[in-house]
Amino acid sequence: MTVPGARRAQPGQGTTIGRIPVIKPSPVVENGAFPAKAAIDELFSIEATVFREGHDAVGAQVVLTDPDGASSVRPMRPVPPAGFDRWGARVGLDRLGSWRFRIEAYDDPFETWLHNAKIKIPAGIDVELMCAEGRELFEEAAGIARAAGDAAAVELLSSAARFLGVAVQVEDRLARARTDDVLAAMAVHKPRRLLTTTPEYPIFCDRRRALFSSWYEFFPRSIGAHRSASGHWVSGTFATAQERLEAAARMGFDVVYLPPIHPIGYSYRKGRNNTLQPGPEDPGSPWAIGNADGGHDAIHPELGTFDDFDEFVRTARSLGLEVAMDFALQASPDHPWVQDHPEWFSKRIDGSIAYAENPPKKYQDIYPINFDQDQDGIYAECLRLINLWVDHGVTIFRVDNPHTKPVDFWAWLLAEVRRTNPEVIFLAEAFTRPEMMHTLGKIGFHQSYSYFTWRNEKWEIIEYLTELSTQTDGFLRPNFFVNTPDILPTFLQSGSPTAFTIRAVLAATLSSNWGVYSGFELYEHTPLRHGSEEYLNSEKYEYRPRDFAGAEERGESLALLLGRLNELRREHPALQQVRDLHFHTTPHDQVLAYSKRVGDDLIIVVCSLDPHQVAETEVFLDMSALGFDDHDVLEVHDQLSGRRWRWGQRNYVRLTLEDPAHILTVTPPSAVTPSATRPDTSTAKPSGSGAS
Repeated sequence: MTVPGARRAQPGQGTTIGRIPVIKPSPVVENGAFPAKAAIDELFSIEATVFREGHDAVGAQVVLTDPDGASSVRPMRPVPPAGFDRWGARVGLDRLGSWRFRIEAYDDPFETWLHNAKIKIPAGIDVELMCAEGRELFEEAAGIARAAGDAAAVELLSSAARFLGVAVQVEDRLARARTDDVLAAMAVHKPRRLLTTTPEYPIFCDRRRALFSSWYEFFPRSIGAHRSASGHWVSGTFATAQERLEAAARMGFDVVYLPPIHPIGYSYRKGRNNTLQPGPEDPGSPWAIGNADGGHDAIHPELGTFDDFDEFVRTARSLGLEVAMDFALQASPDHPWVQDHPEWFSKRIDGSIAYAENPPKKYQDIYPINFDQDQDGIYAECLRLINLWVDHGVTIFRVDNPHTKPVDFWAWLLAEVRRTNPEVIFLAEAFTRPEMMHTLGKIGFHQSYSYFTWRNEKWEIIEYLTELSTQTDGFLRPNFFVNTPDILPTFLQSGSPTAFTIRAVLAATLSSNWGVYSGFELYEHTPLRHGSEEYLNSEKYEYRPRDFAGAEERGESLALLLGRLNELRREHPALQQVRDLHFHTTPHDQVLAYSKRVGDDLIIVVCSLDPHQVAETEVFLDMSALGFDDHDVLEVHDQLSGRRWRWGQRNYVRLTLEDPAHILTVTPPSAVTPSATRPDTSTAKPSGSGAS
């Protein structure tokens, strides 16, 4: 119950300690300057440190305010480990939009009385005095319930007050005051004194797709591309690319991401493998946007028309897919902006427009935009472009290199789009310094590329995922791409199917958002040169039609595993979030074990990190973290192989090159057959995995 008229500070004001100190509230981003992230039906914790002088009890509660201004109260409870005065409430938001929360802490005289009564009354100390104090508290609570119109609670609380004064055994009087229904009524209506309240802090609740998505990236121009009878390349189109939509849907993906689909510049066009000498049929990099056919508001003529694109989007939606579009704010030298708005670009001292550079690399085919010149014009044009593509059914944008543009620009643009189209999602493609990545998340990007691509060792995966799940979870949602057109991770360059399986399992189960660039399922693994992370014959610079169907028929495709991973992700809420992640102990430095849980849905993953060797080890489960006792016996079912075992606290696993991972669902102890009185050791042998 909120006490009317309680004073509270505002975010950003000088902080003063209230009568009951409330510090370190979370999730709070930059002292409330930006909203924390949540998604519809996502469960997360609101916490604060609450304490007071002396030994009297304190209590705390969260007051949530929805987008319409209606408030509700959620009780907070002590958060383990004990002794750190941390309080928390598990909450979930059910509506898209701007929410607020504040934390109220208070002196809790009833809990103080109850604690003292449980000690003093059995010891015969101050018995009648304790009963008198209890009667007063129950009568006060009954008055609060009466004011709230809760007649049932009034009766329960008044009856408990009366019973504390009758001439019966004092232990019976105390027992009557501690029945479940009385305590429940008291929890709602008990006196709350010395109320202290925090400022209100913002949370924005996004639609579910911002939290949980599976991305598949492909180049439409490559799907259906072929050589004509005369030997010339013919580009794929939106019509031919629809076959890849169907394949993405079969593999269980729900987002298809397209690199830029705009006209491509001719000046300084790059040839195969990023050379400076293009052939007459080299299509150029899609990121060199713009020519005489138009710029960011146009479609490459070889792909089709706007009507063709609209049909592509409709087909995707009919298959349960959303289309994500690349938003790359840069221009080729042939872009209409260069002629119409030369002031939008930086000039060198010789008067030429500066092209993009990352010395020693030069990108003569791309002009960066200078956002400090004609800010009003540039801002308005960028918003116009977003609205144009939203009108054509695009609801997700993958933003290219946002860390090379001003952060305040993104803060403005994302706020403007959120104001009119809060369903639109932005993914920040920023592999850069941590503070920039964090700030992009704070100012509004819904998802972010991550360092997962380069985290291969056990210790660094644990360290990084602990950061993502407990430290940055309020403002940064990672999207674990296993590869991109720019990045062929060293881990995959052996071409071992085991390596591809390992990275897919880790990405799909550690993060609620993950992505695959086409070719991954075909084990494409050849680098441009030794030590490079670039693909040989990169699709960025040439057509790359692939024989997906033939590879599946020959058993040379990972498509079935990708489909199974996405199926498990849809079936299990535990895999649809990042926050509730716990690592378990394995002595082997190349075996990772972790669990994720939401409510009754519990998933345990055990995965090898070595694509070249069989790994045998024990797995020591933290049973308390799983919600079980140390001696409980669980039945686990591997959702990849179909095998079942009985596991306890200590278990044996053998991970092979054919089966390098277990994704286990758990049958709790109460449901395990009576014969399972102890872990089954019969499977603890080289032919499989089991408990020992």
